[in-house]
Amino acid sequence: MSSIEVIHLTKTFGPLAAVDDVSFRVEDGEVFGFLGPNGAGKTTTINVLCTLMRPTTGRAKVAGYDVRSQRNAVRQSVGLVFQDPSLDDELTAYENLQFHAHVYHVPRSERAQRIEEVLHVVELWERRNSVVRTFSGGMKRRLEIARGLLHRPRVLFLDEPTLGLDPQTREHVWQYVLELQRAQKITIFMTTHYMDEAEHCDRIAIIDHGKIVALDTPETLKRMVGVDIVTVQTEDNERAAREVRERYGLEPQRDDTRLRLEVEAGAEFIPRLVRELGVAVDSVDLHRPTLDDVFLKLTGHVIREEQADPLALMRLQGRLWRGGGRR
Repeated sequence: MSSIEVIHLTKTFGPLAAVDDVSFRVEDGEVFGFLGPNGAGKTTTINVLCTLMRPTTGRAKVAGYDVRSQRNAVRQSVGLVFQDPSLDDELTAYENLQFHAHVYHVPRSERAQRIEEVLHVVELWERRNSVVRTFSGGMKRRLEIARGLLHRPRVLFLDEPTLGLDPQTREHVWQYVLELQRAQKITIFMTTHYMDEAEHCDRIAIIDHGKIVALDTPETLKRMVGVDIVTVQTEDNERAAREVRERYGLEPQRDDTRLRLEVEAGAEFIPRLVRELGVAVDSVDLHRPTLDDVFLKLTGHVIREEQADPLALMRLQGRLWRGGGRR
């Protein structure tokens, strides 16, 4: 049985299609990722699936419930960790979870046991009586994950769960998430623009400008590139690109200040390139395909170049809403 089923889903804000005719399924117990830059439609999709927004057109079911007609049932079936912090900093960790248990109608007789259980899981039991404002960013994220699991959802949504955290803390958060997923057999739907996080997923949907451009396992997606990746920086990249086209029949792609080439047998190609190119080579690098390479191949740009300003998008949505663009 699918935990999530989405069929031709569209969400518009006036002329802006934030989600554009998207379809996919997420199976029970799967770790499913939405990979794309800010502004690509990831958060809007989660908001629709969690019933925080109504879809403009299309259908979606979560845990078997329709997001339009069975909104309360959907909300009882999901946990949600927002992209932005949403804890009450003036309450203790325990008090934050007590409030959540009350809102989600966790039976009074089970609340204390469940709170203790999830705080132990995220290793915050010893800090249960500490005010949340004294917590580090990583501790707050762990508490938000504990809160999302407290009512025992079938699906846990994680919207950019480690945004703003340092790499070590990000890795620790993911250790907790994956251990929880294995222990509780829940479905996890996550969004990210961090390529290393996407590697944790069973399957990934790459989304850009509101459309899914590819959906498969990380390894299968990387096989789409299928060749070695050579990146080279020269004293004149424009001239080097022309020479590469003429001499080797390759079409270079721009990656920041470098040229990116997809070649067979990269280790053999590099000495020829350095020897034969009529432009001085400043640096050269060889690697196997990554999800960065997949994204670049499918969209024509690197993910970090397209990160929109979320506040600008919110302001645009607000203007459209006030101007009668509500859907």
